[in-house]
Amino acid sequence: MNVILRNKVEGLGLRGDIVEVADGYARNFLFPKGHALKASPGALDQAAKMRASRDQKDQTAREAATTIASSLVPKTITITAKASSEGKLFGSISATDVADAVKAQTDIVIDRKSIEVDNIKTVGAHTATASLHSDVSFPINIVVVAAE
Repeated sequence: MNVILRNKVEGLGLRGDIVEVADGYARNFLFPKGHALKASPGALDQAAKMRASRDQKDQTAREAATTIASSLVPKTITITAKASSEGKLFGSISATDVADAVKAQTDIVIDRKSIEVDNIKTVGAHTATASLHSDVSFPINIVVVAAE
């Protein structure tokens, strides 16, 4: 059965896509949950509008992510944390710490879920990766300093 997706369905497609699915899957899952509608000639025009809207939103999100990336890449974010005399942190730097420091130092809000931090447990220079869009990921330069 051909259906038009009304929402993003993991492993199946995005909003506005026309996909072939099993009849039972459509009747028992997609239709009752409102994730899809049957592909009819009138609905095909609606699907084209959904795809156009999705593409426009995607383009806007990509441009916003690129703007944020171009402003953050040259900057270095400083995070102060408690550390021992050997330079080992009492704890570690998390994605939340990085997001809070970026907001405090640059007024740019980044969701902590889009930041990937490799186990930072020492004082010094480190790098975190931010993925704001599926096509835009960039490094965030971090310097961890010991709290006085």
